[in-house]
Amino acid sequence: MKRLVPFSCLLLLAGCGGAADDAEKKPEAVALVKTAPVVLGASQSDIAVYGTAEAGPGGTRSLTLPSEAVVSAIAAPNGTVVKAGQAILTVMPSPAGRLELAKVTSDARASDAAYQRALRLRKDGLVSDADVETARAAAETARAARANAKVGTGGFTLVAPIAGTVENLSAKPGDQIAAGTVVAVVAAGGDVRAKFGVDPALAQRAHVGAPITVSLIAGGAPIVTTVAGVDPTVDATTRLAAIFAKIPASAHIAPGEPVRANLSVGSTASGITIPYSALLDDGGNSFVFVVEGDTAKKREVAPGNSSGDSIQILKGLKPGEKVVTEGGTALEDDMKVREGDAAPAKKEGSEK
Repeated sequence: MKRLVPFSCLLLLAGCGGAADDAEKKPEAVALVKTAPVVLGASQSDIAVYGTAEAGPGGTRSLTLPSEAVVSAIAAPNGTVVKAGQAILTVMPSPAGRLELAKVTSDARASDAAYQRALRLRKDGLVSDADVETARAAAETARAARANAKVGTGGFTLVAPIAGTVENLSAKPGDQIAAGTVVAVVAAGGDVRAKFGVDPALAQRAHVGAPITVSLIAGGAPIVTTVAGVDPTVDATTRLAAIFAKIPASAHIAPGEPVRANLSVGSTASGITIPYSALLDDGGNSFVFVVEGDTAKKREVAPGNSSGDSIQILKGLKPGEKVVTEGGTALEDDMKVREGDAAPAKKEGSEK
């Protein structure tokens, strides 16, 4: 009997161990998903781009401080529509600015005197016509510098050189600004274009005359126009190229307003497409889940152009494969899946 006791204990332990193992075994998780086939098709390249309205080439004039000064008052802030000669901002000369202002005034008087003297000498035949023309040009330049700084007891005022809209005015009262600084720009009305930052690869596919639909981000009726220019040069800050579209005056879009557009660059060659809902992203890396049998496999892909609910896949998939379109955000690689619309209802009275 002594020998039977240990053997009986071993049998009991083995039985207990088997029960524990059975209790630890759980049903494998199966995710409910929807799938769609990978197909061949043409992807229409209608691209959404974003940018800002700006004055067209040659449609702007800059206001530059002739001498160091302190901003006293802003008469026409950004977005103000002004007439030619209307005040933009008033400044008070700084100590250094007062000296410079005195110099500009003195130069203007001296240049006028030199011009008058040249005219008298020309009558006497002592100077040539070229000398007179040189004196006249110098006098006009000095008068223009003096006219841009209207001196008075309140300092001097910079005025709009043309009718248009005030832009790029970032100064505020109390700011001291160095001589030669452009303090504002006036953009002529009726000469507005939209500038959009685009991927350099897209800029290579766009061309002048291509249709483009522009609208204000804030809302409003879309404007159907055409691409007016393409600049493939990559901006060092944004790493984007630029596309320009002319904005008709009837659109009433002012420089500085944010705009968006749908740019059509034609159909691409036939390629692989999938529903846009199948495409997932992990820190900038695009991927999908491909269903193989009853298992979801994570697959990195290279997406191309999108059109509506579809997107072109340049690399990573083959026609005929099935990709998960619903339920993919809850999946993990090698997870079991089955297709359906909803989880099966539990029978009444069944255990939870």
